[in-house]
Amino acid sequence: MTDQRFRRGQHIRHRTDFQHVYDRGRKLHGRTMTIFLLHRPDAVTRLGIAATKKLGGAVERNRAKRRMREAARALLPQFAAPGVDYVIIARGGVLTRPWARLLDDVKSALIRLAADRAAPHID
Repeated sequence: MTDQRFRRGQHIRHRTDFQHVYDRGRKLHGRTMTIFLLHRPDAVTRLGIAATKKLGGAVERNRAKRRMREAARALLPQFAAPGVDYVIIARGGVLTRPWARLLDDVKSALIRLAADRAAPHID
């Protein structure tokens, strides 16, 4: 089994980094999450996980973040592009969604982002 941990340089931890991705990145809504992505000049792929107070107290928010982190750990190596910041914001259904369905939700969102990335953009 390969090591799929996110190393220190692969985390988005600071509010300014999150805000930068929110302001300049693309957004995709999924059933159980909203994913933002922003291309970076280097080849490092970074991940940030967030959960709003709408989910509940600290216990529920932390559980939602843990579930999204594990889903991202399982799927990002297959579907993520190098040099992209991903921020995943957990939404209400993440706590009650069965694990297999949660993985399907994240996978379909990442596939849609990859397809959107490949399509030509007209600004």
